[in-house]
Amino acid sequence: MDKVAIIGVGLTKTGRRNDVSHQELAFEAIKTALKNCELDIDDIDAVVYGTMDNFDGISSPERFDSIALGCGRGRGKPMMKITTGGTTGMSLALTAYYHVASGLYDTVLAIGVQKVSENVEAQQVLNTAVDPILDKTFGLGAIHAAAFQASRYRSTYKSNIEDYMCNVAIINRKNALRNPFAHLKLNITDDDYYSSPYLVWPLRLLDSCPSSDGAVAVIFASSKVAKRLSENPAWIKGLGYISDSYWWGTKPIEFWDNLAILAKRVFKMAKISNPFKEINVAELYNAFTIQEIMEYEAIGLAKKGQGWKLLDEGITCFHGSLPVCPSGGVLSTNPIAASGLIRVAEAALQVMGKAEGRQIDGVKNAIAHAWGGALQFHGLMVLSNE
Repeated sequence: MDKVAIIGVGLTKTGRRNDVSHQELAFEAIKTALKNCELDIDDIDAVVYGTMDNFDGISSPERFDSIALGCGRGRGKPMMKITTGGTTGMSLALTAYYHVASGLYDTVLAIGVQKVSENVEAQQVLNTAVDPILDKTFGLGAIHAAAFQASRYRSTYKSNIEDYMCNVAIINRKNALRNPFAHLKLNITDDDYYSSPYLVWPLRLLDSCPSSDGAVAVIFASSKVAKRLSENPAWIKGLGYISDSYWWGTKPIEFWDNLAILAKRVFKMAKISNPFKEINVAELYNAFTIQEIMEYEAIGLAKKGQGWKLLDEGITCFHGSLPVCPSGGVLSTNPIAASGLIRVAEAALQVMGKAEGRQIDGVKNAIAHAWGGALQFHGLMVLSNE
């Protein structure tokens, strides 16, 4: 298969975007991505589009977003819609990659867009992701799932894990202050964290991600196009996806074993033998603080039950030896269908040296991650500057 690179990235401001419609939000991201690599929409061979209709509170927004995507008005440009929960954005990236790597297309636009503010309440939608017979009637959703993970981790590995969840919350919100596209930009302290209310014990409000409106566009190109249009493209070295059962009852939810399996596959593909030493930046899908710590362990940055040690040593902070989510992560910005692709976009910007105020020095390899569903979906991508 052909080598594939990312040559253009477009991010939008996030938060409550009442100033734009759904298609205007999509167009905002696409226009920036095209400008980033000096292309026109007619230079794009195909489009991979993702949103979660239920989170938008409308059905099939692609029907009117198609004009913003350059697929309307009889243009005949191929478009595929993808919806896989929280991993929608990563699914877009993987699909765009294989469309190009297969030789079918030279340029593919991946676009994720979400306007959660137009929905009544996202948690009601998330309740539909759990087992319909055993779990749904309890009103369970993403917050409950993360609380179960934190509780199990606390009892299995670290009784004072909340102290480290506090560190994750502070680091990510401070990182977001460097990111002009972030939703929550908070300079919080330990006191702020411990005074924030519990949502579901032991998760507090500051342990949790927001609901955001936002969009992201990423342009994937074949090697010949990438070399012609970009001096420093972000080459995709490894990628993969994994799925598990959606029922929590038999899962060891204090450790993400399916993510650990996926990470080994992806690192093997990327020819990375020691991720702790060879990965320079990690953009992880940290919708809740406990999950970032668990993700350290699952992708091999720390041993099982010892992810908190990275925080103790300052390794994952902005100026640490392995910064995690210098963008502020999902904890600071969460337009759900776009969040996974934002991780890819931010990792690509780091590799390309274009992350501006949130740029980490000397980035050669970066990893992007997303999870979704009832904890059962994971996607990973490794990007490199060579």
